[in-house]
Amino acid sequence: MPTFDIVSEFDQHEVSNAVDQANREVGTRFDFKGSDSRFEQDEGKIIMRSQSDFQLQQMLDMLQNKLTKRGIDIACLQIDDPQIFGKDAHQTIILRQGLEAPLAKKIVKQIKDRKLKVQASIQGEKIRVSGKKRDDLQQVIALLREGENEMPLQFENFRD
Repeated sequence: MPTFDIVSEFDQHEVSNAVDQANREVGTRFDFKGSDSRFEQDEGKIIMRSQSDFQLQQMLDMLQNKLTKRGIDIACLQIDDPQIFGKDAHQTIILRQGLEAPLAKKIVKQIKDRKLKVQASIQGEKIRVSGKKRDDLQQVIALLREGENEMPLQFENFRD
């Protein structure tokens, strides 16, 4: 019976490469000279530090550009509001990964509403879709690519 998995993941190594590239660019740009602006990467989040809200906005654009060039969908970013304290400003960006329960239930409901001959089941942070015909599974993939989802979706482990 053909199956595939629906997941929402990104390559952590590519994220760290993008953060390193953005740090190098901040270090070489003239408008950031002497501002002690930098990106810090923690587990699952990136913290931008600078002197002003305007510089944080420039750094955010820089980071999103680097992530996009490395194949990371920026829809997985949850950008918090900047926090400004005198001459110190910082902003936290949370890297979301995996399908949370409400989103997974919404996707399963979306599949079942189409009345295709497939079974969708939530398995942790992924959804397994199985059916008798490969064409039905491809219709599910097309349906989910068309729809508006709050997280980027990838389809993997397609097996006949």
